[in-house]
Amino acid sequence: MYTKYMSKAIELAQKGLGYTSPNPLVGTVIVKENRIIGEGYHQYYGGAHAEINAFNNATENVQGATLYVTLEPCSHYGKTPPCVKAIIEKKISKVVIGMMDPNPIVAGNGMKNLKEHGIEVVCGILEDKVKQLNEIYIKYITTKLPFCILKTAMTLDGKIASSIGDSKWITNEESRKYVHEIRHKVSGIMVGIGTVLADNPKLTTRLENKKGKDPIRIIVDSTAKIPLDSNVLKLDSTTQTIIATTEKATELKLTALKEKGAKIIVTPLKNDKVDLGFLMQMLGKQGIDSILIEGGSTLNYSAIKGGIVDKVISFIAPKIIGGTSAKTPVGGEGIKYIKDAVLLDNIQISLFNEDIMIEGYIRKEE
Repeated sequence: MYTKYMSKAIELAQKGLGYTSPNPLVGTVIVKENRIIGEGYHQYYGGAHAEINAFNNATENVQGATLYVTLEPCSHYGKTPPCVKAIIEKKISKVVIGMMDPNPIVAGNGMKNLKEHGIEVVCGILEDKVKQLNEIYIKYITTKLPFCILKTAMTLDGKIASSIGDSKWITNEESRKYVHEIRHKVSGIMVGIGTVLADNPKLTTRLENKKGKDPIRIIVDSTAKIPLDSNVLKLDSTTQTIIATTEKATELKLTALKEKGAKIIVTPLKNDKVDLGFLMQMLGKQGIDSILIEGGSTLNYSAIKGGIVDKVISFIAPKIIGGTSAKTPVGGEGIKYIKDAVLLDNIQISLFNEDIMIEGYIRKEE
């Protein structure tokens, strides 16, 4: 019975995808006499929490009911009052929780407060699913670093473009639609200057039947050689563009970029390039909790080598183009020995028509 209603709460939480950052995705179901009498989810950052929305949507008195919530109710004052206080005042008899809130200022305090007021608490229902739902929030709230997803798309023979650089399109329309769903979900999208020069992308979100949220555009460009007429500098989107560069950029060019509306982050040099670890710290301080890396092979290798990648999503199209000089998803110096290869855990495989998508998490060294 617990899993039935928690599954519903997870389903509700997913409706907030793309809107709650840097807050978690949370869903709530209120059950009385085996009937759902209230539902709610956290709809947007700064808005009412899931529990409050469920109370507001309740069709009858919630006293004595059981409240199912994907994440431990908050016990502190933030942008909204603590949900624990409302649960106690509404005289809920039992609270079933998906997972404890990893936020240090909550972490167990919400449950403790509920128990002290005589409310029965059950925690850990569908916990793995709830953790996956909030993988971005969990990393960001505990490290203040963005959760980074490396996305690649290649042919069956491992190419991201032909020998002359043609790459439109490796994957099919269904795969590309899904990538825009990911863009909608994350706070930022990061590419290298090579991608900007080759493709001149807009890096916006285009969804069917609803308005997507454009991620903040982050361009890794150690010498700031990005053309001033690049699409990412035509700020027709409400989101900003950040140029991550180094001391090798001229003040004259940085001034011109600022005049175009771009924000500049200057990092130390690392291997004569942008220090991605430093960049992640700076982006985290700006509230950017997640980044989709859609770089070329050089940036992809630097991101993996720099240890900033948490998750990999790789699309494989059943096409063969060959070409010794045709680029692969990950370039750079490369790893010399197979025994040192980067490994993925928790692999999932999906089909988008004839395209295969493989996703997994970078295995962390013990």
